[in-house]
Amino acid sequence: MGILKNAALAAATVIAASGAAWAEYPESPITLIVPWSAGGGTDATGRLIAGQLEEELGQPVNVVNRTGGGGIVGHTSLADADPDGYTLGIITTELSMYSAVGSSELTYEDYSLVGLYNADPSAIFVKADSEFETIEDLAEAIKADVSALSTSGANFGGLNHLSWISLVQGLGGEASAVNWVPTDGGAPSLQLLVSGAIDVVVAQFPEAKALIEAGEIRPLAYLGSEPNAAFPDVPTVNDALGVDFAIAGWRGLAGPAGLPDEITAKLVEALDGIVQSDSFNEAMGKLNYGVVWEGGDDFMEYLAQRGKAFGDAISSAGLDNQ
Repeated sequence: MGILKNAALAAATVIAASGAAWAEYPESPITLIVPWSAGGGTDATGRLIAGQLEEELGQPVNVVNRTGGGGIVGHTSLADADPDGYTLGIITTELSMYSAVGSSELTYEDYSLVGLYNADPSAIFVKADSEFETIEDLAEAIKADVSALSTSGANFGGLNHLSWISLVQGLGGEASAVNWVPTDGGAPSLQLLVSGAIDVVVAQFPEAKALIEAGEIRPLAYLGSEPNAAFPDVPTVNDALGVDFAIAGWRGLAGPAGLPDEITAKLVEALDGIVQSDSFNEAMGKLNYGVVWEGGDDFMEYLAQRGKAFGDAISSAGLDNQ
């Protein structure tokens, strides 16, 4: 009986110590992986999240950009990290697409989900001196020969590529004729546009805002169902062309699969507080990013729905298993 009693006491001590350890999380700096290049929307919002997580958790949160493979390198790095709470990452829309496109087997099930914090549609941009003055002008060029238009907006098979193909198909064009130039994010795509290397970019307004204000590029149309509040004079594709679709990209916080429940719960609580805070909403508003909150199990349900919706759209666009 003495041996059993001592064993029970030892087990209780271990459990208590373990609980205390989780209660003290985090005890050292955290790495936050961003799977897209610096200067883009995921980088900008990820750094906002990192700064506010530092205040919530009391430890430095260091942002690391791990780019490549249309976001696959960064998403894989996060999935492969130790599930100890000290490597977190921003997961993005492309995670809803990889499996359907055939570029990666990664899905939301490879992560411990913390929460959704952002969702935004994209827009269509041209260089300031482009021959396309309006979205109607561009639509005529698409109908005439879409293969003559070089277009970008991040990776092949991603949100912006799918948005462009959906527009082309809505105007009677063929997905196979699209000339898409893949990059590691909206920022490098926009630089290609400014340099004159390509004709059109599909990206989000916040990524393009500085170049719009500098007079380098012009927005032709918004891909949301309602006009963008910060750019109300830019027509929606639906209103201008009668092409009825609206596709929004999303961003959220996650850790590797297997994160202890206690740590996940603490992170969900911290991110909930951040997303509800005036400071975060003001900062996101200044950058023209939409704030949306879905935490824990609600985020999982959201991603399950997004995966099906994007999978159906990808199949319709002929992008599946390319």
